[in-house]
Amino acid sequence: MIHVRRAGALDTRTMAELLNAIIAAGGTTAMTALVTPRELQSWMAAPDSAWHLAEDSSGALKGFQYIEPHPDLPEGGVDVATFVRLGETGLGIGSALFERTKEAARDLGYRHIHAIIRADNAGGLAYYQSRGFEDFRRLPNSELADGSHVDKIWKRFEL
Repeated sequence: MIHVRRAGALDTRTMAELLNAIIAAGGTTAMTALVTPRELQSWMAAPDSAWHLAEDSSGALKGFQYIEPHPDLPEGGVDVATFVRLGETGLGIGSALFERTKEAARDLGYRHIHAIIRADNAGGLAYYQSRGFEDFRRLPNSELADGSHVDKIWKRFEL
């Protein structure tokens, strides 16, 4: 059974561990540098953002999702990012997180949610498509922080 709740500063150690494993594996996130709990805490402090995590019945972290404003988005839009523990995708974790994220986005007054996904991340593209996101724009040859380049797909969900 998956339980979703708001994430807080005390959760950032395990969240950083989960995210760093995904970053180290490569290929599914545009992030290339490992993150620290302190960095996650500073991201969480962004105004008009919302962070949720999913735990199993033992309290083990299974994934997290957040929304935050981004200056490059159309008015009324918010950016989303989703991270599920390696090897545990397809188990309903992302679906449970997105239900809470949609509520939070509406409560914060957003009208649409945007996801920008690496074009080679088939699992991420399928996840957002299955939630009802529609293709908004293709971003060819996008540079990542490590200098590598990848195409990205920009998807949009209307609230």
